[in-house]
Amino acid sequence: MISGHASAAGTARFRSRFPALADAGHFRRHEHVRHLADLWLSSIGIGTYLGEPDPATDSRYATAVLQAITSGVNVLDSAINYRLQRSERSIGAALAQAIESRRVQRDELLICTKAGYLTYDGTVPADPRRYFLEQYIDTGIIPREEFVGGMHCMAPSFLHDQIQRSRQNLQMDTIDVFYLHNPEQQLGEISQEAFYDRLRRAFTALENEVAVGNIRMYGTATWNGYRSDTSSRDYLDLQQLAAIAREAAGDEHHFRVVQLPFNLGMPEAFAKENQNIQSRKTSLLAAASELGIAVVGSATLLQGRLAGRLPEFVRDHMHCDTDSGAAIQFARSSPGVATALVGMSRAEHVEANLKVVSMPLAGKADWERLFQQQ
Repeated sequence: MISGHASAAGTARFRSRFPALADAGHFRRHEHVRHLADLWLSSIGIGTYLGEPDPATDSRYATAVLQAITSGVNVLDSAINYRLQRSERSIGAALAQAIESRRVQRDELLICTKAGYLTYDGTVPADPRRYFLEQYIDTGIIPREEFVGGMHCMAPSFLHDQIQRSRQNLQMDTIDVFYLHNPEQQLGEISQEAFYDRLRRAFTALENEVAVGNIRMYGTATWNGYRSDTSSRDYLDLQQLAAIAREAAGDEHHFRVVQLPFNLGMPEAFAKENQNIQSRKTSLLAAASELGIAVVGSATLLQGRLAGRLPEFVRDHMHCDTDSGAAIQFARSSPGVATALVGMSRAEHVEANLKVVSMPLAGKADWERLFQQQ
């Protein structure tokens, strides 16, 4: 197990090795976010969602992670259920090799993962139902009454178990950012009152995980929750979640990061005023800024669907020759987005994407003009 966590000195050291990228604005600090304010984070991070759960994909991801961290990317994102725990293990293997060979130090990297969904252990077992019963139900790790849809749980005992497994997979004593994965999944079966009660217990449990050093911060990684209309059953109110965190730990709470899709096809975090700050309606990005919460954008390329069909004016305003480059430039240049996650399962993906971050960020006028032309 590798000790340590992302630090101000470490991320500054990482940034200093890439002066051209630093001059282009690729590394940024987020002074409005307590517990994150002094860290220099890369404008894009490596995502590890897609791919088969097989040794060949494991190897490609490990190579891509090594390529990324030696090319200027210090934000790494995964989830315990990605590729049946194999994505976390690919990151862990790559980082162990990189740290042992002194290509990087632990305190230079922000390592993030998620839990909420049940997953198998590397391969699909012969009897999946028996596996879950033996692993989670019969052991009491998952209370039966808090198991939603046959797939989702955020009970404190389950979160503790998943954090321990993720730490082992990543070979890391401490996870920098731990997300509740799509908590809005619960709202399909339980009332809002029950949902927020479960969140209170989950946040209290995660504050305890911070206290013992297993994680540094926590948040929510969502798909629909922060993009939905306020009338939707799966809608999440960020102000209410922040209030629950304050109930758990006061103003020093560690609910400091949220993740949601943000791309040219899904711009709701900026364009949709569906959040409440006191009596005002505002966007998710604006609300997060006021609440001292960082926003990480996911699905930057919308799983490849934005890499071949963008209007010419988008490439022109982003000053990029390719659709994928324009999509990445849009997401990482967005006001209020800390890091834009890009799935990179091959070294050649990393090489192509790093060409984009060598460019200066898109100017505010060019960026906002995209919305005026829609």
